[in-house]
Amino acid sequence: MKIRDRQDAIIRRLRREGSSTIEDISQSVGASRSTILRDISALRDQGFVIYSEQGRGGGLYLDPQSVQTSTRLTVPEIFALVISVASMRAAANLPFFDLADAGLAKIEKSLPSDKVRDLRRFMDCLWIGPLAAQVDTSNTGPVDRSVLGALETAFLKQHYLRFHYRDAMDNDTERQVEPQALLILPPLWYLVAWDPDRNDFRHFRMDRIAAPECQPERKFKRRHVAFEEGVMKVRYA
Repeated sequence: MKIRDRQDAIIRRLRREGSSTIEDISQSVGASRSTILRDISALRDQGFVIYSEQGRGGGLYLDPQSVQTSTRLTVPEIFALVISVASMRAAANLPFFDLADAGLAKIEKSLPSDKVRDLRRFMDCLWIGPLAAQVDTSNTGPVDRSVLGALETAFLKQHYLRFHYRDAMDNDTERQVEPQALLILPPLWYLVAWDPDRNDFRHFRMDRIAAPECQPERKFKRRHVAFEEGVMKVRYA
């Protein structure tokens, strides 16, 4: 388990259970006692108030009012939040949209300048619109979490992206493309890319993409993508 994931798991456990022992946490996250102690020290440095009680029956306690004083969200995580709120906006009939939008605005205000810059560049590739009524969504599957991280690098550094793609006929092919845009037609997500082998743009359903890998040795330039009426760019305020 990565350091960040492990530390997040520790905080979630303490929030849910109120208290826990180092031994129990060590077993639950698969790390040694010394590693957990280092994690606790790092979490305290980040602003979490964690008490420890020695002796039999003692353990770790998280102050329920404790919050992190610094934002650790990555650009893909923030982008995923923005996409979610944008999808709610596009649906137009989901409850609590205003609350979600206000919460996201607070997160954005706490971002360092480099993440704001990357987020704006990432957002420049995001488009959203309505899905045609005749499109079959019965076979929609989950999107691999690794896809968004790979797309972040591909978009920001303008690297070619290689991946396996399973089409509607269940044929699997390897593609090497220039990622140009993300198109959200709820509930479907598409990667819009220039395919040099076909000398044209192609739309790839993101739930059919597997094993994405950036190719830093191959760079590309942004191209103009013409979208159909009703599709609009999601603006970052």
